[in-house]
Formats: sequence, C-alpha cells, structure tokens
Amino acid sequence: MREDTDLKGNRERARPKGNCIVAQSGGPTAVINESLCAVIQETKRHKEIEEIYGARNGILGLLKEELIDLRKEKSSTIDSLRTAPGAALGSCRYRLKSWNESSKDFEKIIEICRRYNLRYFFYIGGNDSMDTANKVDEAAKRMKYQLEVIGIPKTVDNDLVSTDHCPGFGSGAKYLAISVMEAGRHLESLYDSETVIILETLGRNTGWLAGSCALAKRSEEDAPHLIYFPEIPFSLDKFIKDVKEVYHKIGEVFIVVSEGLRDEKGNYVHARKNRVSTDAFGHPELEGISNYLKEVIESRLKLKTRTIKPDICQQSAMHFASKVDMEEAYLVGKEAVKSALGGKSGSMITIRRETGRIYKRRTSTVKLSLVANTEKRVPRRWINRKGNFVTKEFIDYVRPLIQGEVDIAVQKGLPYYLRLEKRKILAKK
Repeated sequence: MREDTDLKGNRERARPKGNCIVAQSGGPTAVINESLCAVIQETKRHKEIEEIYGARNGILGLLKEELIDLRKEKSSTIDSLRTAPGAALGSCRYRLKSWNESSKDFEKIIEICRRYNLRYFFYIGGNDSMDTANKVDEAAKRMKYQLEVIGIPKTVDNDLVSTDHCPGFGSGAKYLAISVMEAGRHLESLYDSETVIILETLGRNTGWLAGSCALAKRSEEDAPHLIYFPEIPFSLDKFIKDVKEVYHKIGEVFIVVSEGLRDEKGNYVHARKNRVSTDAFGHPELEGISNYLKEVIESRLKLKTRTIKPDICQQSAMHFASKVDMEEAYLVGKEAVKSALGGKSGSMITIRRETGRIYKRRTSTVKLSLVANTEKRVPRRWINRKGNFVTKEFIDYVRPLIQGEVDIAVQKGLPYYLRLEKRKILAKK
C-alpha cells in the first residue's frame, strides 16, 4: 500500500484512483435515498473516483455482480432521489459469516473488487449493515487490497450507538406523532363505542419511536395517554391498573406500545402466546404485542379496544417527512465520500449535537467495529418514574429532529416518485 508524506512530514495513506460502489441494506427509511443521492453527487466532484456503481439489493448485489451504472442516470433522476421513498437500489438482510466461519464470501467480494477496480465502498444501513461493512473492511485489509470502506447510518429505530441520532428517525417520529394526533381526535369522537386504542410502533428492542409519539400531546386530554418501552420491564397487572386509572379520569385511553416489550424475566410479552421467529442476523421478527394487549383489556376491563399498526408506513412516509432529517441524511452521505478520500476506512459517519438552546449539529466518525451489532437504548432518566411516559428531556431531544416540511413533486393530486433506470454493468472477467 503506497503512502505519501505531507508538508509537515506526516505519513498518510494515498488516495487510490479507481471506481466506487454504493449499496443500501436493511429496512428502508423515508430519507435513505437522500444519502444515496449525496454519495453519487459528491463522488462526481472528485477525480480520484472514476466510475460510480450501485449494487442491487445490498451486499447480495456485489456477490452476484448485479451492478448498475449510476453515472449513466440522468442528473434530474439522481436529484429526484431526494424525495423518493424506499431503497432505490434495493435492499437485503443478508448476513456475512465471520472470516473464521467461512472466508468464501469475502474472497469473492475482494476478487470482484479487483476486477472492477473498486476502491471505494459505501454501505448505507443500520446495526447489521455496519457489521457487514466492518467485515468487508477487515477482509480487504487481511487480503492486502486497498478498499476505503465507509458506513452511512440509516435506521428508523434510532438505535445506532456513537451517534446522537440516525437519519430516518426524525421522519418516522414525525409521521407517528401526526398519526397519534389525528387518531386521538377520532377516539374522542367515538368514546361510547371505541374506548381504547393501542398503537404499535417499530423499534425492535428500543423505545425511541414509541416515545416520540409524546410529541402529539399538548394537553391532558390529548393522545397519547400511556407509552410503554422495551427499556422498562413490562408488568401486565400494572398495565391494567394504568389503563383503568386513565379511563376513569378521561373517559378513553390512547396507548402506544413498542413492538419489543419484555417482561420482568426478559421474555417478549407477546411470546407467551406466539412463537417468535428470527431474521438472518438472529433478531426476533416482532409483531403482535398490540393484539395481545387488546385481548387482555377486553377480557379484564370489558372495554372495546382497537389496534393500529403503522408498520412500514412509519418507515416510508415521505409525504410529511422532516426537512431536518432529509438534510442530515444528505449530509452523512456527502461526508462519507470525504472521509473515504481522507483515508478513514473502517468508519461510520456520526452526527454530533452541539450544546445550546438552538439546535446545531456537526459530523464525526466512529470505528465500524464499535457500532456493529450494538443497540442504543432510551436512557432511563428520559422515561418517567411510572415507566409509562417520557420526560421533558426526551421531548427536548426529539423535537428539533422533526422540524421543517419537504416539497415533493405532485401529479394529479398524488406524490410523483421517479425510479432509477438501473442500466446493468456487463460482467468483467
């Protein structure tokens, strides 16, 4: 590996000249394509990067050599990615085994990188995606191939460590808060026939999205009335007591629950009745907590209960996304390219919040190895003493992240979303 010496006599890794590849992985967010757009537009500004390739469906696209030529996409199409939901390149949940388990995938990845002269690798995703990027970086080093690997954070769950928050979370939080505001007024209208609503959020083992629903509350009567977090051991008896108290006081109850609620023994609450399956990374595929609690409420309290599961809508709702979230998704994509050119391989871009009353942020980097397969949980001090709502600190944390509205193209009364042409690259031998 060649090194250069700067004017101060410091040795630094030379910027390799070659092609770059970018891929998306995990569950898409409303703003995931902002980061993709930024990578494409920023790489075009640097002569060290020649061709710009996209891998279809995450790391699988690289393994299968399903590559597309992003330089041949129209500039207007690339720019339109900024307001397009879903993962424009396609995504996956494929787990690379460790080198000790099997070196087969890594040898193939590096061999493909050599053939296509890939020198810059950008991976947009969450915890598991950072694990993939970290393994690719380690494999390149082991095989003595200079490949600049940078992770770009993306997750609606907001559970990546070492960053103040994740692009995608702000828009998801905004969508959920609005949904709770509107559904809460519906509940008020029909309190005789529908007295309880349970809204189930994503989040896996963390309650960031559930807690964000508290933004909807401006008075005691406003929804939500109760919020439950995976960070707090769930007691069914206490839950029933909480519901009863709110019902007697207000006349209806709007409850928000995170999908990953656990009991005092650490078991998933809804797993008492349902077998929990896992994904490729061993994570539980959670759903059903709201239906389970509905049955309990109707059985014990005889209160008519309805469930709401926004599911993928909270991930993909671009029509009322957060402008701050969009700007930051673009920012981390742009900074990823700069970090790669600066020789910071094996890093993920992070967002740092500066102190002060006015929200300001800056970017930094953290080693991928410190991020992979770890989770950032809601601090206990940001949840009230009863464990069923948030504190002011939580509200102050999340409110700046939902600010600003986004202008999207509209055609015949509905959003107009373009797609990439996805011109395939001919396989090289």
